[in-house]
Amino acid sequence: MFLTITTTGSAERPATDLGFLLHKHPAKAQAFSTAHGTAHVFYPEADAERCTAALLLEVDPVALVRRGRGKGRGGAPDSALAQYVNDRPYAASSLLAVALSAVFASAMKGQCNARPELPALPLPLRVALPAVPARGGADLVHRLFEPLGWTVRAEPVPLDETFPEWGDSRYVRLELAGERTVAEALRHLYVLLPVLDDAKHYWVSPDEVDKLLRAGEGWLESHPEQRLIAGRYLARRWSLTREALERLELARLAEVDDTAAEEIDNAVDEAADTEEQPVPLAVQRRAAILGVLRDAKAARVLDLGCGQGQLVGELLKEGQFTDIVGVDVSMRALHEARHRLRLDRMPERQAERVRLVQGSLAYTDARLKGYDAAVLSEVVEHVDLPRLPALEYAVFGSARPRTVVVTTPNVEYNVRWESLPAGHVRHRDHRFEWTREEFRTWAGEVADRHGYVVEFRPVGPDDPEVGPPTQLAYFRLAEAPTTAVGPTPVGPTTPVGPATPVTPAAPVTPASPPTPAPEQPEKEAVT
Repeated sequence: MFLTITTTGSAERPATDLGFLLHKHPAKAQAFSTAHGTAHVFYPEADAERCTAALLLEVDPVALVRRGRGKGRGGAPDSALAQYVNDRPYAASSLLAVALSAVFASAMKGQCNARPELPALPLPLRVALPAVPARGGADLVHRLFEPLGWTVRAEPVPLDETFPEWGDSRYVRLELAGERTVAEALRHLYVLLPVLDDAKHYWVSPDEVDKLLRAGEGWLESHPEQRLIAGRYLARRWSLTREALERLELARLAEVDDTAAEEIDNAVDEAADTEEQPVPLAVQRRAAILGVLRDAKAARVLDLGCGQGQLVGELLKEGQFTDIVGVDVSMRALHEARHRLRLDRMPERQAERVRLVQGSLAYTDARLKGYDAAVLSEVVEHVDLPRLPALEYAVFGSARPRTVVVTTPNVEYNVRWESLPAGHVRHRDHRFEWTREEFRTWAGEVADRHGYVVEFRPVGPDDPEVGPPTQLAYFRLAEAPTTAVGPTPVGPTTPVGPATPVTPAAPVTPASPPTPAPEQPEKEAVT
């Protein structure tokens, strides 16, 4: 992969000052070893009027595969299909960002001992990259770089120039032009190249938050795409993203108040603060589920689509639940759950109460039979409608627990989320979101087909106009169950029919906290 940085100058202010800023002599070609190959720095042109520094990164595909193997993190998103033939040696990705930080470390920090006045001076810079993967297209490139003062030229690269009807690839030829300091330009590239690629070649650990905030200091706190940048840079690890956004907001407030962030962070005396804090919707949802399981006197519980194990952790805190099984199709989610629950450090007696297993809810599974209760918390909306009958039969027809708890978003409540655009679902992986009537129709029909009775409970503040943010269905196996039937095919556009008469229980409304903020789902999709 290849990158050039060009500046112009004059006899009084020669362009070759770029060499001082980058700490690389224009008359030399230098090579630097990186974890995945070799970085070469050289100057195709260098005189007083014009100077260009080039970084050529030669990626070793064998090293890339070996370093990613067996760690659950991979070398690149495309290497699962073709480990040694992929775009990583050519596309400007996190590999190039890491090389920039290694080769131009002092320049990124704005340090120049030989000419200490230079780093603060803006230069007329032109940055060129021939192949940048842009998941979001040229429009996203403009949205990311233009607010930073760059003039952007993002030209989509066709899939094949011989066959123009095939359209454009996800790559662009990128040129940036503007009056910026070299340190600013390098920090922008360091953060935004992985964001455009929407992938990283290494595991994103908590220290990545510090790296993001260091590189984003002075510009990220006011960037209009701040949330997208933080989410993609941190590989959509929502706990890290939330931490980064909170710290960015603190930095913004500190700048507005012209004070230190630490002073603002310590401005509230927590011991004297008696104002009621909003209870996150996820916490309210888990409390509602636990309440149902306690009422049902369940001891052996399935968490179907357990994600990162938040509900499993709550179940472990209560001695009533003696056999807890978390099921998810994603091995990555199960790995996160195991780490979150500290299963390897748990006392033996405690560890005997819980198991994490991989499985798909689209298929019947003998391991799921014989349990008192099963929970489908924020799961059904991740399933394509044509596959929903298969999930229904696998849970209600085959596994057939005495109690089933299903929670799902109430799409009517979405108008109360100020930050959610009209017509959008709460998360990009949601295949649908049901109204209260649609959910009751589906739940009623499921109960009739499989011999259950069902009641409904609100989760979160029950708005008199649009209902609660989350809706909960509590299924109980009838005393004389009907014969379970197999899955009924449902097409992707099958409308939800009229509601089957179901007598709901009186609403159980929890304490009304302030309206919660929209949340990211806690689990991987289970389709």
